Amino acid sequence: MNFKNPLLAVTDLAASIDFYKRVLGLRVIMDFGANVTLTGGVCLQTMDTWREFLEGKRVFPAGNAGELYFEEGDFDAFVEKLEGLEIEYIHPVKEHRWGQRVVRFYDLDRHIIEVGEPMEAVMHRFLRGGMTPEQVAARMDVPLELVKSCIN
Repeated sequence: MNFKNPLLAVTDLAASIDFYKRVLGLRVIMDFGANVTLTGGVCLQTMDTWREFLEGKRVFPAGNAGELYFEEGDFDAFVEKLEGLEIEYIHPVKEHRWGQRVVRFYDLDRHIIEVGEPMEAVMHRFLRGGMTPEQVAARMDVPLELVKSCIN
């Protein structure tokens, strides 16, 4: 068995496509009318057809029980871009205990989106800041070999 795609039910498909395009730079790669697949494998389904598939069962948006996770190599530029958009933040940029910076916000239907720095970028940031590979490994709680492989 192979996992294929996450699917999000949305109230306004066109507005959601525009949101994912403007905010995250995704684009439509397959369009089936009531369902589209975006780059990265995210699928959007109209809420009406989703309810049909569930045979009329209630849909509970904004459950805060999951998220779509993205990484952005130029994290600072992405955060700057967000500042110019109308985004409902869950929290501003924060740094996790292992050093990775992330930001979480809602899409138009209140699905959680997280965007973080790639772990290699965190390692490089720490190394540029003067930490030794051993200090980076300890700070991030990762094997020293992983840090060394990132350097090469």
